[in-house]
Amino acid sequence: MDKILNEEIWPEEFSGAAYGLTVVVISLVGFYCVSTLAQKLLPRAAEKNAWKWKNISISLVHSVISGVWSCFCFYDNPKLAEDMIKTHTIPAHTLISFSVGYFIYDTIDMLIYQRNRQSYELMGHHVVIIVCFGVSIVSRMYVGYAVVALVIELNSIFLHLRQLLQICQFKKDNKIYRVNSIINLATFVGFRISVMAWMSKWMLINKDLIPFVFYTLGSIGLAIMTVMNIILFYRLLQSDFIRKKESTIKED
Repeated sequence: MDKILNEEIWPEEFSGAAYGLTVVVISLVGFYCVSTLAQKLLPRAAEKNAWKWKNISISLVHSVISGVWSCFCFYDNPKLAEDMIKTHTIPAHTLISFSVGYFIYDTIDMLIYQRNRQSYELMGHHVVIIVCFGVSIVSRMYVGYAVVALVIELNSIFLHLRQLLQICQFKKDNKIYRVNSIINLATFVGFRISVMAWMSKWMLINKDLIPFVFYTLGSIGLAIMTVMNIILFYRLLQSDFIRKKESTIKED
């Protein structure tokens, strides 16, 4: 098994796109089942936002699993970080397929229950990821690069926790909320902005090694996500820090 994981050798049952697509379906069904459980664990404070509680809870589950799993993939096989185009392992390929299952589930969930401007923005983000990750699932190329993108989910853990605290009506001066806000902003810079900057740099450096179609697709995806993250960072800064500081000054 070590030989399979450390080299680009897959047994027959893991060959082709069939394995990845099977994991995608299992993941999608799994998240649907977890959503049913999340509905039953709805706290009283979140009863007015039942769908949002369920949706964000599922996102948190995905972020915790995929964020930790992405780090394990590089620990399990360092070659994944050295060659992000051709090197692929079963854990990394499975992780990407697992995440695509989640993004498909979340897109369907929003289409059915929550159609608004913010949801359409998220659905656009999900579609970009599904297409880009789908290329890796089918071709088993750029697997390492896709796993790097999932390191960003380490920040999403605190981003989703922030939303859940808001749904449960925690005030912004609450100690738990304040600590999470600080960690959220720090990990936003460390695991989101920095990672995306690195991904853009890698794409530019390796431009000659990437087919034009994939390079264009990746560049468009990065551009969209970069713009969305800049806007999100500004909103977080404005909501949790700038406005609070202004209100404190007025009170003084």
